Amino acid sequence: MFGADLSVSLPIIQAPMAGVQDAALAIAVSNAGGLGSLPCAMLSLDAMRDELTKITAQTDKPYNVNFFCHAPPTPQAIRDKAWRDALLPYYSQCGLQVELPTGAGRTPFSAEHADVLAHFKPPVVSFHFGLPSSDLLARVRSWGSKIISSATTVEEAKWLASQGVDAVIAQGVEAGGHRGIFLTDDPCADIDKQMGTFALLPQIVRAIDIPVIAAGGIADAAGVRAAMALGASAVQIGTVYLLCPEATTSKVHRAALMGGLAGIDPQVTALTNLFTGRPARGIVNRLTREMGSINRAAPEFPLATAAIAPLRAWAEAQGLGDFSPLWAGQNTTGCKAIAAADLTRELVQGL
Repeated sequence: MFGADLSVSLPIIQAPMAGVQDAALAIAVSNAGGLGSLPCAMLSLDAMRDELTKITAQTDKPYNVNFFCHAPPTPQAIRDKAWRDALLPYYSQCGLQVELPTGAGRTPFSAEHADVLAHFKPPVVSFHFGLPSSDLLARVRSWGSKIISSATTVEEAKWLASQGVDAVIAQGVEAGGHRGIFLTDDPCADIDKQMGTFALLPQIVRAIDIPVIAAGGIADAAGVRAAMALGASAVQIGTVYLLCPEATTSKVHRAALMGGLAGIDPQVTALTNLFTGRPARGIVNRLTREMGSINRAAPEFPLATAAIAPLRAWAEAQGLGDFSPLWAGQNTTGCKAIAAADLTRELVQGL
């Protein structure tokens, strides 16, 4: 496990999954001996404080808090209009008002976030889409927190190592949720060149001298053992926890994962920018089939989110996943509706 001084007994990091979990999942995994994670990108400052209070009250084990590091985009009138025009037929079909909402929905790590964290001094702070400013990073380091971040290429891993992170997450293309791409102005470009976990992992292990955490498509103990054999110090896993009772996964999302939604196969996933503006892997549904998984009309991350929200709410009220971001990795076979602690222990069998 990276950072032996963390006293984490199992080499399992529960991937932070915004929108489908809160403190309960992180607490369960940490208490089981893994590293539970709290995603904070979609939380208000007050909500983040409340969730961290729950974590520190219910476990004395190490935990991780996760943030995005994207640059907030400037809305572009032409692109926004193209997005509205693309979605208006769906609004009409659903009988919804055509005035589309606006808003970001996800915020990058900021000084205000750091002010809240300073009270808790979390053992691990992880970042997605690169790293925050050097000043903010220095504040996190001043508490003694370990810093980790995701890399989708060897070049990104080298850059992160040069910035002094404590470990790098090698995020294979199989991983569910958002790609951690950051060394480009166009994260939708060259998606087909992104590497799978077991191709990326050993290359990053050879390229840097700090611990590497494997992520993407690992859904059982055999996958964990394979990643460790290729040099991983730990494995980050998210999708398999989506059916656990501690997760807040929606009824529609759970049904999709269990193959219970008509026209949706949980084993068929795609990288799509439709729901947020950045590539993220989820189960293919009506929207991704009809609009194409990568659509250049979608505004920059995270501005695409707000206009999808009314469609999603309408469809989910009908028990449909047509417009929902059904985030999942390519391997959903390990998903089990069992306690997260039991699942965590299953993942390390045979190590």
